[in-house]
Amino acid sequence: MEHLVRRRYWWFTFSILVILPGLYMLFLHPLVTTGRFTIGLRPSIDFAGGALWELRFPETAPERLSTDRIAAAFAAAGFENALVQLSPTQIDGKAVAAALVRTRPLSESDPNTEIDAVMKALSTEFGNVSRERLESVGPTVSAESTRSAIIAVLGASLIILLYLTWAFRKAPHPVRYGVCAIIAMLHDVLVVLGIAAILGATIGLEVDALFLTALLTTLSFSVHDTIVVFDRIRENLLNRHPAETFDDIVNHSLVQTLPRSINTQLTTFFTLTALLLFGGDTIRNFVLMLLIGLISGTYSSIFNAAQLLVVWEHREWRHWFKRGRRDETAPAM
Repeated sequence: MEHLVRRRYWWFTFSILVILPGLYMLFLHPLVTTGRFTIGLRPSIDFAGGALWELRFPETAPERLSTDRIAAAFAAAGFENALVQLSPTQIDGKAVAAALVRTRPLSESDPNTEIDAVMKALSTEFGNVSRERLESVGPTVSAESTRSAIIAVLGASLIILLYLTWAFRKAPHPVRYGVCAIIAMLHDVLVVLGIAAILGATIGLEVDALFLTALLTTLSFSVHDTIVVFDRIRENLLNRHPAETFDDIVNHSLVQTLPRSINTQLTTFFTLTALLLFGGDTIRNFVLMLLIGLISGTYSSIFNAAQLLVVWEHREWRHWFKRGRRDETAPAM
């Protein structure tokens, strides 16, 4: 197989090209559109707070159904600026008019009165409207959820760094393995967050608790495959031939683990694809993020994490801003 390590800057460039649009949507696009700095994700009520209403309308309602009329009914019940999304569904083969409405949180002192007021206003306007689901999260709970999500991601990264450093303690420079795995993992987090920001701006994808689950699972995908590659590199380093360079050892290790990595991840890929196509709307966004994380994690383990070990071995950052490239056949420092 062609020397994968010699093309490492190609792989780095591809990763940068994938990440940059997401970084723009995450940080610069909100600044351009709103004039203030914020994160370009669409938070669900889990993180932003509010109430989410899932409503089903009678068969006679569709000809009168519109987002403006639904929002007006909510406003009459005291819920101004309701965000309404019509979401027709199928029940027993019949088309049913339905809607998702996002409002401010319900009153903690008397939520039932507000619920009754909303349902009365909707029934007056559209007939017999049924409430299929209602979730309400206050600002205090949403702030705690956001804080817990950040702590979970940072805590997982720290534990993974410490574990990999300990697991590869018998290899030369064990800290490098942990740091390179974390950098590759950061690549996967940025890919998932960036695509979520793009989808949020285009199709309205919201970040909820399941998204956080998908993000943490992506970290496990990435680290699992990276450990397999790093373990083979360690074994080949311990049994290296005198004429072998570090580049040759890493490339040989990648060639050995590439079929296993692809075959292992394909089984998960096929399962997630089936869930994406037939699993229903409630888990579709979750499965989509898992698929993106799986693909990114597999790529970063082979084409980023292992390649970063070579960059670190040769300390190539010393030559990035100088004319010419370091000789690939030069001995490791």
